[in-house]
Amino acid sequence: MNQSPQAKSENTIENDQSFSRKQGFSDIRELLNKAFTGFQEYDYFRADTLTEEEAGQFYKKRTENLKAWLAEEGGGADQFTKTEKEFLVNQYKSLETPWYYESSDGFDAWFTWSPTICMLVVLTVGFLVSGIFSCEKRYRAASVYFASYHGRKKAVLAKIKAGVLTATLVYWGIMLLYSAVVLGCLGLQGSQCVIQTQFGKWKSFYAMTIGQEYAYILLGGYIGCLFFTLLTMLISSWSHSGTAAVIVPFALILAPSFLAETQIPFVDKILGLLPDQLLQVELVISHFSLYSLGGKIIGALPVLLVLYSVLCAGLLPVVYRIYRRKEVRE
Repeated sequence: MNQSPQAKSENTIENDQSFSRKQGFSDIRELLNKAFTGFQEYDYFRADTLTEEEAGQFYKKRTENLKAWLAEEGGGADQFTKTEKEFLVNQYKSLETPWYYESSDGFDAWFTWSPTICMLVVLTVGFLVSGIFSCEKRYRAASVYFASYHGRKKAVLAKIKAGVLTATLVYWGIMLLYSAVVLGCLGLQGSQCVIQTQFGKWKSFYAMTIGQEYAYILLGGYIGCLFFTLLTMLISSWSHSGTAAVIVPFALILAPSFLAETQIPFVDKILGLLPDQLLQVELVISHFSLYSLGGKIIGALPVLLVLYSVLCAGLLPVVYRIYRRKEVRE
């Protein structure tokens, strides 16, 4: 195509005609550019200079670029331990090839706004549940509430169930509606492609398809929504203040963004385990966030999902006990 008369013509219209022929496989062209321009570099025209022999080294080149970056001073050499470097290289090598590819415009569009939608849902739910445990104090009805026969047991459980149900219905209602609109209009194609075929996931070490990534984002967002909901109810039950209950989770979601990309390994590892990461799982999958558990290296995603599932389960009885006993002391 680059050698065609239209491409070499001085006529702009003919140049555009030649360029339009490349648009049908522009995504594959981008993958070639990434594979053959180094780990931290990019050259839009690199694919134009490749020979057939070079292009055949596509998968091998991706791993070689990672190894070169991990050995580079000021790059991966300073950020990862020897064990972590071996883990990353093995993850790259273990990815099954050749990759299946088809357009995934629907999922690409869905992933773009999913973190924003998740955060808005969590903030909305936080506002809705913030008054569940503070309303009796605000309306001076606590004495009547706790004097009732089930006031200290079933009524408290009913409040917790109401908060969890609110979070569940609002989260899944909005996320499924968002999915129906975006994927319904743009299609479900590409769900079987590996995530490395996406522009922002080229370097990811996770072995999963785009469809699996979609499921992980939904699951992570729901666990994060439940955690922030229970945290809001915990603060509300302890402080009897709906305002404090809303502000603390809000700050916990936004504050880490001001400390992101510090290039300080210890700080980055802490930030990588904060609950706001569950609301932006797509970024977690894109980054090289690694943790050592029992001598085994593991990515941040499974750690976050397990950690906050356990914390959610642990917060339930804490909220129950605090609210039952709060009024007794007062």
